[in-house]
Amino acid sequence: MKHTLSVLVEDESGALSRISGLFARRGFNIDSLAVGPAELPGQSRLTMVVEGDDQTLQQMTKQLDKLLNVLLVLDLTAQPAVERELMLIKVSAPKEKRGEIFDLVQVFRANVVDVADEALTLEVVGDPGKLVALEKLLAPYGVLEIARTGKIALERASGINTELLKSSNSKGRIPA
Repeated sequence: MKHTLSVLVEDESGALSRISGLFARRGFNIDSLAVGPAELPGQSRLTMVVEGDDQTLQQMTKQLDKLLNVLLVLDLTAQPAVERELMLIKVSAPKEKRGEIFDLVQVFRANVVDVADEALTLEVVGDPGKLVALEKLLAPYGVLEIARTGKIALERASGINTELLKSSNSKGRIPA
């Protein structure tokens, strides 16, 4: 099972290396890693996607907590969270196919950020499933290049689990 971890760390040389080394030494592959400044100066937030069973990830979380410079570790996998990813995708776009591609761009709320004679570069932000869906739909046109940021996530302050709402009945009622 894939887990999304949010790790708040002090900005200090080698912090990322220690964290990634902890996973590497235990044979874990980090599927996605995004790092950026957090809400307070001198702190960064790492969002990691790793694969493993619940028990192993619980152990890894405890070991992360023990690392110097680690301030907070949250496993957002089963928690209500907002998850987003950014993708830039360059697609072959001859003039006769551009209208079809522009229609897809609108449906996915993507932005055209570069136009050339035979290609378009698109920017799309959303949950990872949205990005994969757009990529699959653009594949027949010819995907030339892709760059993705990896997932970033924050716990929902509202506590509302939108995934649970999506899987509930079609009337949009909140399950009891």
